[in-house]
Amino acid sequence: MKFIDVNQMKCESVSHDIDIKKKVILKNGLIPHLTNFSQSLLKPLQTTTVHKHKDMYEVFYVLSGIGSIVVNGEEFSIQKGSCIAVFPGESHSIMNNGNMDLVLNYFGLV
Repeated sequence: MKFIDVNQMKCESVSHDIDIKKKVILKNGLIPHLTNFSQSLLKPLQTTTVHKHKDMYEVFYVLSGIGSIVVNGEEFSIQKGSCIAVFPGESHSIMNNGNMDLVLNYFGLV
């Protein structure tokens, strides 16, 4: 069993965007096939760099705010309750186009 209080965790930068912060709730190696389980916050008008993962699936769940995700050049609106699965090799970027923080929980699987 592992108990984590996200409210007590320190933020760190996302590897592909030092200005985007995350809290790594579960780290790589703790659970088979899970690379991370994290929470990220994008400020209004903040956007992640377009990137892709060679062998990792990434699943995002929106906790609050509104924005959009672009996957392979196609844009989708996201809001609280949206869940998005991005497959290995798919380029993607997330943007907060609202006026409040966009908060996401996400995890990677190999």
